[in-house]
Amino acid sequence: MKSAAARHKAAGRTIGLVPTMGYLHEGHLSLVRASKRAADATVVSIFVNPSQFGPREDLKGYPRDFERDARLLRTEGTDILFHPRPEEMYPPGYKTYVEVHDLQNRLCGISRPTHFRGVCTIVLKLFSIVRPDRAFFGQKDAQQAVIIRKMARDLDLDVRVDIRPIVREPDGLALSSRNVYLSPAERRAALVLTRSLKEANIMAKSGERRVAAILTRIRSRIASEPLARLDYAAVVDPETLEPLSAVRGRALVALAVFIGRTRLIDNVTIRPGTR
Repeated sequence: MKSAAARHKAAGRTIGLVPTMGYLHEGHLSLVRASKRAADATVVSIFVNPSQFGPREDLKGYPRDFERDARLLRTEGTDILFHPRPEEMYPPGYKTYVEVHDLQNRLCGISRPTHFRGVCTIVLKLFSIVRPDRAFFGQKDAQQAVIIRKMARDLDLDVRVDIRPIVREPDGLALSSRNVYLSPAERRAALVLTRSLKEANIMAKSGERRVAAILTRIRSRIASEPLARLDYAAVVDPETLEPLSAVRGRALVALAVFIGRTRLIDNVTIRPGTR
């Protein structure tokens, strides 16, 4: 991979990187298309990163279908598929990890305390190996997007971090590789995330600025679904992830909800309206 990146650089070609954990869906493919529009060569990495899974999380059961993923990427015209083995990325004696303090301890970081350390470490390693000019991530992982942008700025990395909009199913459910875990009943129940966020957005546009009122509505909506269990609901500053007490400008509404045993996340950016 390093040799291939060096050849592209020597030829004056720009490189776009789409980091993934595989089991690709339309959200991933939209990032591939964005990279192909913006860069001369597109690299897609597939690596189920063990360091971002907690001890009771779904590393072994995480969905994988490499051959299917490879076919999809060939269809999209991907230039390079980078699929390293865990022992290549974390060789024996590996000791180095990357953290972005404060930002990693909020939202998903409360219930997944080592997650973003793993994310930052593997993304920095991918940046070092692939040497991309631009890297493409989805807004569905809003906290991840904020953290990676901060890491890139703080460490003076020569890469532009490009965050693309959430891709949704026709009924509004955010695309996720973990959606495959849902039974038909759970799949229907999962729409409670979308409905909660829509209600929050409507409240803000209608002039509701009190975060407490918005969160009360969200929690009530989640509680009304028997198959749903709220991990967190928060209204935060979209750059610092600091909790807000009132919506005075752009605000990020973020959710994590267990549908059965499957943890799903979603978010929406809201702005204040007038009554």
